[in-house]
Amino acid sequence: MTTNSSSCLASKPHYDLLDGLRGVAALLVLWYHVFEGFSFATAVNTGLDPPISTINHGYQAVDFFFILSGFVIGYAYDDRFRNGTLTLRSFFKRRIIRLHPMVLLGAVIGAVTFMLQGSQQWDGTHVSTSLVMLATLCAMFMIPAIPGCPYEVRGNGEMYPLNGPCWSLFFEYMGNLLYALLLRRLPTFALGILTVLLGIGLAWFTIADVSGYGMLGIGWTLDSMNFIGGMLRMLFPFSMGLLLSRIFRPRKVKGAFWVGTALLAVLVHVPYIASSGNICLNGIFESICILFVFPAIVWLAASGTTTDRYSSSICRFLGDISYPLYIVHYPVMYLFYDWLIRNSRYALSGALLPSIAVMVLNIALAYAALRFFDQPLRRWLTKQA
Repeated sequence: MTTNSSSCLASKPHYDLLDGLRGVAALLVLWYHVFEGFSFATAVNTGLDPPISTINHGYQAVDFFFILSGFVIGYAYDDRFRNGTLTLRSFFKRRIIRLHPMVLLGAVIGAVTFMLQGSQQWDGTHVSTSLVMLATLCAMFMIPAIPGCPYEVRGNGEMYPLNGPCWSLFFEYMGNLLYALLLRRLPTFALGILTVLLGIGLAWFTIADVSGYGMLGIGWTLDSMNFIGGMLRMLFPFSMGLLLSRIFRPRKVKGAFWVGTALLAVLVHVPYIASSGNICLNGIFESICILFVFPAIVWLAASGTTTDRYSSSICRFLGDISYPLYIVHYPVMYLFYDWLIRNSRYALSGALLPSIAVMVLNIALAYAALRFFDQPLRRWLTKQA
């Protein structure tokens, strides 16, 4: 980190409310995956495929993450690239130091929880230790698994079978690469045109239900439609966030954090919207959220400020824990899903205390990972760089 670059960053105000909302979104993802477990257990044991109840649209928190990422990266790095205080090499070093330590830890935790399950695929097929180690090594280097390949150890097609949500980190890395090589160089008008075109493409993909899923919870596997859908899920919100960072002008907004939190919570709890005909009604709802509502929430949060030390501490804590929570929670959820399957628990009413326990455990694990692994390692790596 150069001195000029540090001074440039220090001169800019920090958006505490965006940190807070990132933490809220991570908690909603955790809550969503609890209910995903009930749906998954039902599918495994009964052959039925019910929609995820209660928080059906929780997967859209990932789209919100991508908008936040574009906004924060544009805000933090555009000026420094422009005035020559940041090089491509320095940018990539910063992003790897910021993102990759938790990827490594998530891979290790994923391997441990997989072996605690008996190193078995969901259908009971045993997986050799050598393949588990290979899957761990590939996860550490963000090498995705092609469905059916030997190190796709869980057998259900996940890009990262030891830690499923890392699929979004794969696309996040691609977004960072595109930003450094192309997007940052675009004039604001050109970026705006590109964002509109990407938004049209994403809307078409969702409303026409191109994937055949009836929803946008895609990108987690490497079949053709998932890859295209995952790219669109990243490209539009990331570009929109970057555009917002350039054209944003703050307004005084009171209660922005609580309004943003309430909006996110309500939207992700909207039930699945069944379709009749060729237009996917659920896709219309998803498109409205991603194209219009989520950017408005980012604008709202960037316009608000914390009013006291207490609220600043809450937002800072939520922001700090958001990424570790997102990375470490799913390996634990695999154990929870296995328990649900073995005990035939298909609803929150039959697993209330275990559901609360797994959420508390994940938050505690994320905090421990932050304090004792992520922060110390990033500090050390920053000094070495």
